[in-house]
Amino acid sequence: MVALTDSGKRHFSDFGWLKTYWLFSFSSYYDPSNIQFGALRVYNDDVVEPGTGFPTHPHKEMEIITIPLSGSMTHADSMGNETVIQTGDVQRMSAGTGLTHSEYNLGSEPVHFYQIWVFPDTLKLSPTYDQRRYHPDVWTNKLGVIASGQGIKDVVTFHTNASIYRCRLESGLTVQQKIGDDRRAFLYLTDGTVSVNGVKAEQGDQVRMDEQDGIDIKAEKDAEFILIDVPSCKGYGYDSDTLKGGRWR
Repeated sequence: MVALTDSGKRHFSDFGWLKTYWLFSFSSYYDPSNIQFGALRVYNDDVVEPGTGFPTHPHKEMEIITIPLSGSMTHADSMGNETVIQTGDVQRMSAGTGLTHSEYNLGSEPVHFYQIWVFPDTLKLSPTYDQRRYHPDVWTNKLGVIASGQGIKDVVTFHTNASIYRCRLESGLTVQQKIGDDRRAFLYLTDGTVSVNGVKAEQGDQVRMDEQDGIDIKAEKDAEFILIDVPSCKGYGYDSDTLKGGRWR
């Protein structure tokens, strides 16, 4: 399955201080057919105006990854972290058993960032924090891992068997990625035009992929995108032994 979600189908909200696209059900936006995609629960495309932000609020049992595209955010949390997150940075909070934090734009220009939430593989972890700055060479004309729970060195870590890639791809070039039959992949196009296994996507579009042996992503115009490889989480129910059935006595 390679399914395209057109940019016009994103849920948009304008709160004045915050302009945001919610790609999955979030807050006041509820769509029972769009709760999550595998272990991926939230993908918000946010722009926050100067002098405003998110006051202190709680999180629990979620891996939260923030990717600034332009501008900067000032972060403070109940773990004692006080940091500035800016272009080129990737931040991760593992909310675990619970934490609180705030995010404010104390700069003079709007800040544009993605915030991604992924379900953890293990519950009741102690809250932790990670942040790293990357040079754009990491994702220029290749899939650059910027956050992962798959044991990849020298990247932001989190507690899910998943990886987040960033890529800036010049027109005419192709990148490839293999995924297993128990995996799903999610692509969000920041800019440009790409073809994903023959499906054309443009700025703001999403491509959701399931049961693909491999993914070919070709830039039809200079493009930039995020690709997320997550466990399938296809559902809950009977295990394989139960489904073998049995006879009474």
